[in-house]
Amino acid sequence: MDNALVQSQFLAEFDPAPVEWCNRNSTSPVMLLCEHAGKTIPATLDDLGLAPEVLDQHIGWDIGANELAKAISNRLSAPLILQRYSRLVIDCNRPPGSDESIPEVSDGTVVPSNANLTSFEKNLRRQAIFDPLDEAIRHGFDKHPRRATFSIHSYTRTLNGKTRIWDAGFLSRSDTETANHLIDHIAHTAPQLTLGLNEPYQIDDAEDWFIPRHAEARSLRHTLIEVCNDQLMDPQGIAQWADLLSNAISTTLVGET
Repeated sequence: MDNALVQSQFLAEFDPAPVEWCNRNSTSPVMLLCEHAGKTIPATLDDLGLAPEVLDQHIGWDIGANELAKAISNRLSAPLILQRYSRLVIDCNRPPGSDESIPEVSDGTVVPSNANLTSFEKNLRRQAIFDPLDEAIRHGFDKHPRRATFSIHSYTRTLNGKTRIWDAGFLSRSDTETANHLIDHIAHTAPQLTLGLNEPYQIDDAEDWFIPRHAEARSLRHTLIEVCNDQLMDPQGIAQWADLLSNAISTTLVGET
C-alpha cells in the first residue's frame, strides 16, 4: 500500500508529518539524526490510553534531544532529520517487528493501546511513521556525499530501578575510533563529566536500526550519542552540550581526504 495513502488513513489532517528537516540542502559531509525527537501521538490512538504527564516522561521521547540536535545542526550547518512521533507509537530505531518496536510495557508502565495489536495495525504504524523516516535517511545520504553520521539521543538517569553513572555515552560497534575521539575531545574540555564507551547501551542487530542498517552498511564514520537527560533540562545545559558535541564532531574528519 502506498505510504501517502496509509498516512492519510492513519494520521489525521491536523497530525504533523513524521519527518522534520533542518539544513536539508546542506552539502556538509556530516549528517545528523534524531529518531526520538517528538512525543506526538496520532489522534486516532487517543494518547495510547496514557495520561499526558506520562507521555512527557522519558518513556514517551528523548527529553532534550530535539533541542540538542537542532543546536548541533545549527552550529555545524549540517543536515538533521528529526522524527516527531512518540517512541511508544513505534520506535524508529528498532527493527520493525522486534519486541521493542511497539512496546507493550516501558520502564514498568503498561501502554494499553499497544496490547494485542494485529499485524495489520502494526504495519499501519510502520508505513505511516517508520518508513517515511527511513526514506528520509536514505535521501539524506544519497543527495550529497557524507563521510560521517551521528544520531542524537538522551536517556534517563534511573531505569528499572538502576542508576546509570554516565553523563553521556558514545555507542559504536565497528567504529569505536570515532566514539573514542569524541570522548577524548570532550573529556579534555570538560574533565568533570563521566563519559562511557558503549554505555548505557550497546549496538545490536536485534535491537538497533540506524547504526547497523545505515551507518555501518555505508562504512561511514559514526557514533550514536546518548546524553543523560538531567544534563538537558534547561537552555544552559543544552547549549553546553551542543558546544561540546559540535566542537568534537567538527574535528572528527580533520586530516581526512
